Amino acid sequence: MAKKIKKQGLGVKTAVAVGAGVAAITAAAYVLFGPEGKKNRKIIRGWSVKMKGEIIEKFENAKELTEPVYHQIIDAAKEKYSKFKNVDQDELKKVIIDIKKHWKAIKKEAAPVKRKILKKVK
Repeated sequence: MAKKIKKQGLGVKTAVAVGAGVAAITAAAYVLFGPEGKKNRKIIRGWSVKMKGEIIEKFENAKELTEPVYHQIIDAAKEKYSKFKNVDQDELKKVIIDIKKHWKAIKKEAAPVKRKILKKVK
């Protein structure tokens, strides 16, 4: 018997890319417009916006967005921006902690697309 695979939605690679993009946008939107968004918008500096943009790009380019990959991307950005003179270290810590808190919300958005396998009956 031959198995017939019926695709639902997009291809796997496209779905992962779209999921990562949605997750990144969700994270940015939550930080800026969530329950504490007004407070967050006041304290955001130019460097933190740039850092978040770079983090979002890396989320979009990630093949699979898992929690270890999520934290690795954020830690890499933290290392890069901690070396700059105009970056306040206390503010950097606060921004990094705030970004890391949003994994659970992003995890829901980055879930893979499910496929159905239909068996052809003769």
